[in-house]
Amino acid sequence: MQKKKLKKTYKFAFRTSLYVTMFTTCLVGAFLNYYHTFSWEIIFFPLICFPLCFSIIQYRVEHFIYRRVKKIYDDITLLESTNLRQQPITTDMGTLTREIDKYARSKKIEIETLKVREEYRKEYMGNVSHELKTPLFTVQGYILTLLDGAKDDEKIRDKYLARASAGVERLIYIIKDLDMISKLEVGDLSLNKEDFDIVELIKGVFDLFEMKASKKKITLTFDMDYKEPIMVYGDVERIQQVLTNLIVNSIKYGRDKGTTEVSIENLIKNKAIIRVTDNGEGISKQNIPRLFERFYRVDKSGSRKEGGSGLGLAIVKHIIEAHEEKIYIESELGVGSEFSFTLEKSQTVH
Repeated sequence: MQKKKLKKTYKFAFRTSLYVTMFTTCLVGAFLNYYHTFSWEIIFFPLICFPLCFSIIQYRVEHFIYRRVKKIYDDITLLESTNLRQQPITTDMGTLTREIDKYARSKKIEIETLKVREEYRKEYMGNVSHELKTPLFTVQGYILTLLDGAKDDEKIRDKYLARASAGVERLIYIIKDLDMISKLEVGDLSLNKEDFDIVELIKGVFDLFEMKASKKKITLTFDMDYKEPIMVYGDVERIQQVLTNLIVNSIKYGRDKGTTEVSIENLIKNKAIIRVTDNGEGISKQNIPRLFERFYRVDKSGSRKEGGSGLGLAIVKHIIEAHEEKIYIESELGVGSEFSFTLEKSQTVH
């Protein structure tokens, strides 16, 4: 290894010194021969010339390259390349090239990541603006109409005030969801974990949305008759929110006379997995990776008509991750979707 390093470092100086020594020896020999003073002592000339040339060339080349290489390192240091700053300065061109190439690749990845984040930020800000703008303009429109004289008609006044109130409620709903997701993302939302019966909780959610489902003749059901309680450990209010979002979505995107089915299975020794399956529209493969992004909508026109803040699935993901659990999705366009998440099963001592 050391020999290889020496060979790399002194290769240029060795070859150059050899060429200079050979050339000067031949030149001196020819000169002495021309003047008839050629003698055997000339053999000492290359022995003195070669090491002298090698030392001078090696010294000059190292200092010449070192100064320029150091300038490259200094320039890169200004760009805050910590990887290069931590390494000793090398005058080996192969090593330097590899280091600079590695630095360039890492910076390219950073730039591409920043571009993606910038696009995401722009899209997010546009979505927030749209979601807040729609109910705000609706409320403003009704209030301006009332101020323009419609308030004198009792029938119109009551109808417009009711619609304005609905717009304000939607604004409050969006702002509450935004506040919650912000707290979840920074880990500022505390979980009140306790033992509870997941079967009973799902039944309660079914009861809440039975009428909503009946409008599309969708059946809310279990995959089997759960006669015994299934006790799990978590924040019952947050898990109810998870189930609510998943079941409402299955109704929203479900087909008429369809089914939303919930199943509870043992996953491993101390885990249960809850599956919410529907036979609705399904989701295309390209949309699945972005499904849990804030305000991301698969059907940007239809889903807005259905209402919602556009934050439901993002909140679901954060709540499950706050429980240190996993959420999964399987979907096929035109066939249906299955959302599933894990929960810790209750134990005697926590």
